[in-house]
Amino acid sequence: MKKDYLSLNPFLSYVQLKRPVDWSKEFGRKAPLTVEIGFGIGEYLVRMAKKQPAENFLGIDNSWVSVWRTLRKIAHENLTNVRLLLTDARMAFERLIKPRSLVRVYSLFPCPWPKKKHMKYRLYSRDFLKVLNNRLVNSSELRMVTDHREYLDWIMEQSKATGFQAAWKEIEPKFDTKYERKWQAKGQSLFYELILKKEKHLSVPLKEDVALKVYHLKSFCPEHFCPKDENGPRTIIFKEFFYDPKRHKAMVEVITSEENVRQHFWVAITLHKGQWHVYISEGSSVIPTEAVKRALELVHEASVLSWR
Repeated sequence: MKKDYLSLNPFLSYVQLKRPVDWSKEFGRKAPLTVEIGFGIGEYLVRMAKKQPAENFLGIDNSWVSVWRTLRKIAHENLTNVRLLLTDARMAFERLIKPRSLVRVYSLFPCPWPKKKHMKYRLYSRDFLKVLNNRLVNSSELRMVTDHREYLDWIMEQSKATGFQAAWKEIEPKFDTKYERKWQAKGQSLFYELILKKEKHLSVPLKEDVALKVYHLKSFCPEHFCPKDENGPRTIIFKEFFYDPKRHKAMVEVITSEENVRQHFWVAITLHKGQWHVYISEGSSVIPTEAVKRALELVHEASVLSWR
């Protein structure tokens, strides 16, 4: 069977990275680091890494399809100066990347989320731009290209009081990426290039991972176990529940959402040496956030109530 990728060496696992990341260790050398947010199928990322071998390049995307397609391109070009991270860009910049550690950031054709009800999903909010400012070295820049004029205007407004000097211009197609070709095929001949140049450094500390507890119980009754969903700034939804009476093990499917970061994982409830334990199931690639912590608390509370 043909593999989707040729080598996993450039791939970085979020859950296995020591935070904040020592990028010189991950690349095996010290060099200027550029980040592409949302690298799609990796065309521009690979092209830039090949063109500038003295620099390191990190691609961040939340799609596995994007990752494996780009892994193939990296392997075909025999590149050693590219790493790929499969996670939400907010999480990566808030938790993994040190202040003043990037020479540039670029994002080609990010999703504009044009419907009003979806605007909350837009990435380049004022808060996120402040984080980007902090992670960039002085006088460096964030460069974006979009086909969507209203989205451009929105980012220009968001850029105020973020330490950036913002400017934009109309450009002809020049990046030769999937989405650029898509819009060209639909008749669009001009795009908008936005450059945010760092003029003032803002203080935005790294976010720390939340400590996730293992809870202990005297007893557990699966027949009466009923965790309650929560909605609000942190949304927690409980889906499937399975219990194996022979192994004395229960599994709870959970979906959490906070600050537009959605996670899907399992919580285990198991009996060991006469005591029940509640914890994140092994193998769950979960980012330890407040919503995940709260989900564990809710499972623990429901477990306690199940036998009282």
